[in-house]
Amino acid sequence: MLLTLPGWAPAYLVFVFLLFFLYLTIAEMWNLLAGFCGLVSLGQQIFLGVGGYMVAVMSVYYGMNIWLALILGGFVAVLFALVVSIPLFRMRGDYFAIASLVVGQAVLILFSNWPYVRQGVGFMITASYNVSTNLEYYVALVIGVGSVALLYALLHSGFGLGLMAMRDDEVAAETLGVKIFRSKLYSFLIAAFVTGVAGGALYIYQVFIQPNSAFGMDWIIAMLFIVIIGGIGTIEGPIIGSIIYVFLQQYLSQYSGLNLLILGAIAIVVILAAPRGIWGLVQERLTTEILSPRRR
Repeated sequence: MLLTLPGWAPAYLVFVFLLFFLYLTIAEMWNLLAGFCGLVSLGQQIFLGVGGYMVAVMSVYYGMNIWLALILGGFVAVLFALVVSIPLFRMRGDYFAIASLVVGQAVLILFSNWPYVRQGVGFMITASYNVSTNLEYYVALVIGVGSVALLYALLHSGFGLGLMAMRDDEVAAETLGVKIFRSKLYSFLIAAFVTGVAGGALYIYQVFIQPNSAFGMDWIIAMLFIVIIGGIGTIEGPIIGSIIYVFLQQYLSQYSGLNLLILGAIAIVVILAAPRGIWGLVQERLTTEILSPRRR
Protein backbone atom coordinates (compact mmCIF):
# COMPACT_ATOMS: atom_id res chain seq x y z
CA MET A 1 0.00 0.00 0.00
CA LEU A 2 2.81 2.40 0.92
CA LEU A 3 4.65 1.67 -2.32
CA THR A 4 1.60 2.50 -4.43
CA LEU A 5 0.39 5.43 -2.33
CA PRO A 6 1.42 8.24 -4.75
CA GLY A 7 -0.51 6.51 -7.53
CA TRP A 8 -3.94 6.70 -5.90
CA ALA A 9 -3.82 8.99 -2.86
CA PRO A 10 -4.43 12.76 -2.94
CA ALA A 11 -1.33 14.97 -2.82
CA TYR A 12 -2.03 16.06 0.76
CA LEU A 13 -2.02 12.45 2.02
CA VAL A 14 1.30 11.82 0.26
CA PHE A 15 2.69 14.89 2.02
CA VAL A 16 1.46 13.67 5.42
CA PHE A 17 3.05 10.25 4.95
CA LEU A 18 6.26 11.90 3.78
CA LEU A 19 6.40 13.84 7.04
CA PHE A 20 5.53 10.72 9.01
CA PHE A 21 8.49 8.75 7.64
CA LEU A 22 10.98 11.55 8.26
CA TYR A 23 9.75 12.21 11.80
CA LEU A 24 9.80 8.47 12.43
CA THR A 25 13.45 8.30 11.37
CA ILE A 26 14.48 11.19 13.61
CA ALA A 27 12.54 9.75 16.56
CA GLU A 28 13.91 6.21 16.15
CA MET A 29 17.47 7.55 16.24
CA TRP A 30 16.76 9.56 19.38
CA ASN A 31 15.15 6.44 20.83
CA LEU A 32 18.31 4.48 20.02
CA LEU A 33 20.28 6.86 22.22
CA ALA A 34 17.81 7.58 25.03
CA GLY A 35 15.77 4.37 25.04
CA PHE A 36 18.46 1.76 24.44
CA CYS A 37 21.76 3.44 25.42
CA GLY A 38 20.67 5.69 28.27
CA LEU A 39 22.04 8.78 26.48
CA VAL A 40 19.40 11.52 26.72
CA SER A 41 20.66 13.92 24.07
CA LEU A 42 19.00 17.34 23.89
CA GLY A 43 21.23 18.45 21.03
CA GLN A 44 20.22 15.94 18.39
CA GLN A 45 18.89 18.73 16.18
CA ILE A 46 22.54 19.61 15.45
CA PHE A 47 22.83 16.71 13.03
CA LEU A 48 19.47 17.37 11.44
CA GLY A 49 20.47 20.97 10.73
CA VAL A 50 23.92 20.02 9.50
CA GLY A 51 22.40 17.56 7.03
CA GLY A 52 20.03 20.22 5.73
CA TYR A 53 22.76 22.86 5.43
CA MET A 54 25.08 20.50 3.57
CA VAL A 55 22.37 19.93 0.96
CA ALA A 56 21.92 23.70 0.65
CA VAL A 57 25.62 24.63 0.54
CA MET A 58 26.77 21.87 -1.81
CA SER A 59 23.89 22.24 -4.26
CA VAL A 60 23.77 26.07 -4.29
CA TYR A 61 27.47 26.96 -4.08
CA TYR A 62 29.03 24.00 -5.87
CA GLY A 63 26.24 22.59 -8.05
CA MET A 64 26.53 19.11 -6.55
CA ASN A 65 23.81 16.60 -7.29
CA ILE A 66 21.24 17.01 -4.55
CA TRP A 67 21.15 13.31 -3.67
CA LEU A 68 24.93 13.10 -3.36
CA ALA A 69 24.76 16.17 -1.13
CA LEU A 70 22.14 14.33 0.96
CA ILE A 71 24.51 11.42 1.64
CA LEU A 72 27.43 13.79 2.18
CA GLY A 73 25.35 15.60 4.79
CA GLY A 74 25.11 12.36 6.75
CA PHE A 75 28.89 11.94 6.76
CA VAL A 76 29.48 15.57 7.78
CA ALA A 77 27.00 15.03 10.63
CA VAL A 78 29.18 12.09 11.73
CA LEU A 79 32.23 14.40 11.77
CA PHE A 80 30.31 16.87 13.93
CA ALA A 81 29.33 14.01 16.23
CA LEU A 82 32.97 12.96 16.57
CA VAL A 83 33.98 16.48 17.55
CA VAL A 84 31.23 17.06 20.12
CA SER A 85 31.51 13.55 21.57
CA ILE A 86 34.95 14.39 23.04
CA PRO A 87 33.57 16.72 25.75
CA LEU A 88 30.08 15.17 25.97
CA PHE A 89 31.16 11.64 26.83
CA ARG A 90 33.05 12.90 29.84
CA MET A 91 29.63 13.46 31.44
CA ARG A 92 26.79 11.19 32.44
CA GLY A 93 23.09 11.40 33.13
CA ASP A 94 21.64 14.87 33.59
CA TYR A 95 25.02 16.49 32.96
CA PHE A 96 25.21 14.83 29.53
CA ALA A 97 21.70 16.06 28.68
CA ILE A 98 22.43 19.64 29.76
CA ALA A 99 25.80 19.70 27.97
CA SER A 100 24.23 18.43 24.73
CA LEU A 101 21.60 21.17 24.99
CA VAL A 102 24.32 23.80 25.42
CA VAL A 103 26.22 22.46 22.40
CA GLY A 104 23.03 22.59 20.33
CA GLN A 105 22.46 26.23 21.23
CA ALA A 106 26.12 27.04 20.51
CA VAL A 107 25.79 25.58 17.01
CA LEU A 108 22.63 27.64 16.47
CA ILE A 109 24.52 30.83 17.39
CA LEU A 110 27.46 29.81 15.17
CA PHE A 111 25.31 29.32 12.09
CA SER A 112 23.30 32.47 12.81
CA ASN A 113 26.52 34.54 12.68
CA TRP A 114 28.49 32.66 9.99
CA PRO A 115 28.61 34.67 6.72
CA TYR A 116 29.48 31.57 4.67
CA VAL A 117 26.04 30.10 5.38
CA ARG A 118 24.35 33.51 4.98
CA GLN A 119 23.93 33.97 8.73
CA GLY A 120 20.29 34.15 9.80
CA VAL A 121 19.01 34.83 6.28
CA GLY A 122 19.15 31.20 5.21
CA PHE A 123 19.18 29.40 1.85
CA MET A 124 16.68 28.73 -0.87
CA ILE A 125 17.58 25.23 -2.06
CA THR A 126 16.91 25.91 -5.73
CA ALA A 127 17.83 22.39 -6.84
CA SER A 128 14.75 21.18 -4.95
CA TYR A 129 12.50 22.83 -7.53
CA ASN A 130 13.16 19.92 -9.89
CA VAL A 131 12.35 17.22 -7.31
CA SER A 132 8.80 15.92 -7.47
CA THR A 133 6.80 15.25 -4.32
CA ASN A 134 6.42 11.61 -5.33
CA LEU A 135 10.18 11.13 -5.61
CA GLU A 136 10.72 12.82 -2.27
CA TYR A 137 8.03 10.55 -0.78
CA TYR A 138 9.87 7.42 -1.94
CA VAL A 139 13.14 8.77 -0.51
CA ALA A 140 11.38 9.37 2.82
CA LEU A 141 9.84 5.89 2.66
CA VAL A 142 13.26 4.26 2.19
CA ILE A 143 14.81 6.32 4.98
CA GLY A 144 11.92 5.66 7.40
CA VAL A 145 11.63 1.92 6.82
CA GLY A 146 15.42 1.67 6.73
CA SER A 147 15.75 3.34 10.14
CA VAL A 148 13.34 0.84 11.72
CA ALA A 149 15.13 -2.10 10.06
CA LEU A 150 18.52 -0.74 11.15
CA LEU A 151 17.41 -0.37 14.77
CA TYR A 152 15.88 -3.86 14.77
CA ALA A 153 19.08 -5.36 13.35
CA LEU A 154 21.29 -3.48 15.83
CA LEU A 155 19.27 -4.60 18.83
CA HIS A 156 19.37 -8.24 17.74
CA SER A 157 23.16 -8.19 17.50
CA GLY A 158 25.70 -8.64 20.26
CA PHE A 159 26.35 -4.92 20.03
CA GLY A 160 22.68 -4.19 20.75
CA LEU A 161 22.64 -6.51 23.76
CA GLY A 162 25.63 -4.59 25.08
CA LEU A 163 23.78 -1.29 24.61
CA MET A 164 20.78 -2.44 26.62
CA ALA A 165 23.03 -3.87 29.33
CA MET A 166 24.91 -0.55 29.46
CA ARG A 167 21.62 1.33 29.74
CA ASP A 168 20.50 -0.79 32.70
CA ASP A 169 23.80 -0.83 34.61
CA GLU A 170 27.04 0.56 33.20
CA VAL A 171 29.25 -0.90 35.92
CA ALA A 172 27.84 -4.41 35.59
CA ALA A 173 27.94 -4.23 31.78
CA GLU A 174 31.58 -3.12 31.80
CA THR A 175 32.45 -5.93 34.21
CA LEU A 176 30.96 -8.42 31.75
CA GLY A 177 33.04 -7.06 28.87
CA VAL A 178 30.92 -4.31 27.28
CA LYS A 179 33.15 -1.52 25.94
CA ILE A 180 31.20 1.43 27.34
CA PHE A 181 32.89 4.33 25.56
CA ARG A 182 33.05 2.53 22.21
CA SER A 183 29.40 1.45 22.42
CA LYS A 184 28.27 5.00 23.20
CA LEU A 185 30.40 6.46 20.43
CA TYR A 186 29.23 4.01 17.75
CA SER A 187 25.58 4.59 18.69
CA PHE A 188 26.10 8.35 18.66
CA LEU A 189 27.70 8.22 15.20
CA ILE A 190 25.00 5.96 13.75
CA ALA A 191 22.25 8.23 15.09
CA ALA A 192 24.08 11.30 13.74
CA PHE A 193 24.41 9.85 10.23
CA VAL A 194 20.80 8.74 9.90
CA THR A 195 19.48 11.97 11.46
CA GLY A 196 21.66 14.02 9.08
CA VAL A 197 20.29 12.17 6.05
CA ALA A 198 16.71 12.60 7.31
CA GLY A 199 17.34 16.32 7.88
CA GLY A 200 18.68 16.72 4.37
CA ALA A 201 15.64 14.97 2.92
CA LEU A 202 13.30 17.14 4.97
CA TYR A 203 14.85 20.37 3.75
CA ILE A 204 14.92 19.19 0.16
CA TYR A 205 11.16 19.06 0.47
CA GLN A 206 10.83 22.32 2.41
CA VAL A 207 13.16 24.10 -0.07
CA PHE A 208 14.22 26.75 2.46
CA ILE A 209 16.56 26.37 5.46
CA GLN A 210 17.38 28.90 8.15
CA PRO A 211 19.29 28.47 11.49
CA ASN A 212 16.40 29.08 13.89
CA SER A 213 14.30 26.40 12.21
CA ALA A 214 17.13 23.93 11.51
CA PHE A 215 18.69 24.04 15.00
CA GLY A 216 15.67 25.14 17.02
CA MET A 217 14.27 23.49 20.15
CA ASP A 218 11.10 22.50 18.27
CA TRP A 219 12.93 19.42 17.00
CA ILE A 220 13.80 18.24 20.51
CA ILE A 221 10.21 18.81 21.61
CA ALA A 222 9.05 16.70 18.67
CA MET A 223 11.50 13.87 19.44
CA LEU A 224 10.59 13.83 23.12
CA PHE A 225 6.86 13.90 22.39
CA ILE A 226 6.98 11.13 19.78
CA VAL A 227 9.18 8.74 21.74
CA ILE A 228 7.67 9.26 25.19
CA ILE A 229 4.06 9.20 23.96
CA GLY A 230 4.66 6.11 21.82
CA GLY A 231 6.84 4.25 24.28
CA ILE A 232 10.53 4.85 24.96
CA GLY A 233 12.76 1.81 24.73
CA THR A 234 10.53 0.08 22.17
CA ILE A 235 10.81 -0.06 18.39
CA GLU A 236 7.06 0.20 17.84
CA GLY A 237 6.56 3.18 20.15
CA PRO A 238 8.01 5.87 17.86
CA ILE A 239 5.88 4.54 14.99
CA ILE A 240 2.71 5.19 17.02
CA GLY A 241 4.11 8.45 18.36
CA SER A 242 4.98 9.72 14.86
CA ILE A 243 1.47 9.02 13.59
CA ILE A 244 -0.03 10.95 16.52
CA TYR A 245 2.45 13.82 16.28
CA VAL A 246 2.07 14.39 12.53
CA PHE A 247 -1.71 14.25 12.83
CA LEU A 248 -1.72 16.75 15.71
CA GLN A 249 0.83 18.95 13.96
CA GLN A 250 -1.43 19.27 10.94
CA TYR A 251 -4.59 19.74 12.98
CA LEU A 252 -3.08 22.22 15.45
CA SER A 253 -1.42 24.37 12.79
CA GLN A 254 -4.50 26.60 12.94
CA TYR A 255 -3.73 27.29 16.62
CA SER A 256 -0.18 28.56 16.21
CA GLY A 257 -0.12 30.30 19.59
CA LEU A 258 -1.45 27.31 21.53
CA ASN A 259 -0.09 24.25 19.71
CA LEU A 260 2.85 23.67 22.08
CA LEU A 261 0.60 24.07 25.13
CA ILE A 262 -1.85 21.54 23.71
CA LEU A 263 0.95 19.08 22.86
CA GLY A 264 2.35 19.49 26.37
CA ALA A 265 -1.04 18.86 27.96
CA ILE A 266 -1.53 15.72 25.85
CA ALA A 267 1.93 14.49 26.81
CA ILE A 268 1.23 14.98 30.53
CA VAL A 269 -2.08 13.11 30.31
CA VAL A 270 -0.52 10.17 28.46
CA ILE A 271 2.45 10.01 30.85
CA LEU A 272 0.11 9.92 33.86
CA ALA A 273 -2.18 7.31 32.29
CA ALA A 274 0.54 5.21 30.66
CA PRO A 275 4.05 5.88 32.05
CA ARG A 276 5.57 3.44 29.54
CA GLY A 277 3.80 5.09 26.62
CA ILE A 278 0.94 3.89 24.45
CA TRP A 279 2.77 0.84 23.16
CA GLY A 280 3.91 -0.05 26.67
CA LEU A 281 0.26 0.00 27.76
CA VAL A 282 -0.68 -2.24 24.81
CA GLN A 283 2.07 -4.69 25.76
CA GLU A 284 0.82 -4.83 29.35
CA ARG A 285 -2.79 -5.45 28.34
CA LEU A 286 -2.24 -7.84 25.43
CA THR A 287 1.18 -9.28 26.35
CA THR A 288 2.22 -8.98 22.72
CA GLU A 289 5.32 -7.77 20.92
CA ILE A 290 5.79 -7.20 17.19
CA LEU A 291 9.31 -5.82 16.81
CA SER A 292 10.71 -7.02 20.09
CA PRO A 293 14.38 -6.25 20.90
CA ARG A 294 14.55 -9.56 22.74
CA ARG A 295 16.46 -12.45 21.19
CA ARG A 296 14.78 -15.84 21.36
